[in-house]
Amino acid sequence: MVRANGAVSLRELARVVQTSEVTVRRDVRALEAEGLLDRRHGGAVLPGGFTRESGFPQKSHLATAEKTAIADLAANFVEEGEAIVVGAGTTTQELARRLARVPGLTVVTNSLLVAQALAHANRVEVVMTGGTLRGSNYALVGSGAEQSLQGLRVSRAFLSGSGLTAERGLSTSNMLSASVDRALVQAAAEVVVLADHTKLGSDTMFQTVPTDVITRLVTDEPPPHDDRAGTELQALADQGVQIAVAGASGSSGADPVPPRQARRDVALPGPRRGQGASGLRAAAVLDSSGGERERARVADLRRR
Repeated sequence: MVRANGAVSLRELARVVQTSEVTVRRDVRALEAEGLLDRRHGGAVLPGGFTRESGFPQKSHLATAEKTAIADLAANFVEEGEAIVVGAGTTTQELARRLARVPGLTVVTNSLLVAQALAHANRVEVVMTGGTLRGSNYALVGSGAEQSLQGLRVSRAFLSGSGLTAERGLSTSNMLSASVDRALVQAAAEVVVLADHTKLGSDTMFQTVPTDVITRLVTDEPPPHDDRAGTELQALADQGVQIAVAGASGSSGADPVPPRQARRDVALPGPRRGQGASGLRAAAVLDSSGGERERARVADLRRR
């Protein structure tokens, strides 16, 4: 599966071979010892993962349930009449599908996939950058794309990437993609990163968004035994990133634009950037169906 897709999550492997993630993790560790793959947080990739980038067909089959849940939740942060930028990626493509019914929305993007998802949305205006097409991810890159973003100002940028750590922030394996993502960030007042749990703790070659620039992270619920994901989330919260957690289960309804979820901010202990000890570290999002589970997760983060 790794050879075919470039990367695979432990959760998906366990589902396919019908065994536990504990068993899969042990086997992946043995395969890494033989040099057949590299372990990554929550999954495995082919050796040389710092520079290797999977193409769209491979990425589209990875963590699909998680990406759907993340897109459902991220759509709640978009208001009617807003102007936003949406970067390239399979998760942002899922988000775009849910934005098609937001009235008066203007979306600036360098992604053909995002533009295609919104092509028939009568109440959404789509503005595409210039640039050179990268066939591997259907994105426009290069100086033409970057120059078309100069002088632009929008309320939010929604970006994905190949890896996310508290130390370096969001990163990607391709230099041209990283450069355009940085230009997208410069155009936005707030930056929202969409990253499933398999990307937490992974670091790739080119930094796109430093941690102190990220306003909010929208991610999925890490597996209970995934201590590294929990640690990384807490480290991001320590640096003032607001954390919004979506549950992968129960998020695959037919309606591409789910009703806005009831949410409230939960204070994690510790200061935000530049604030005193009474400041909030992060905001964790609770939906009406998963409040008890989320409160338990936040309590666990506090203990850690």
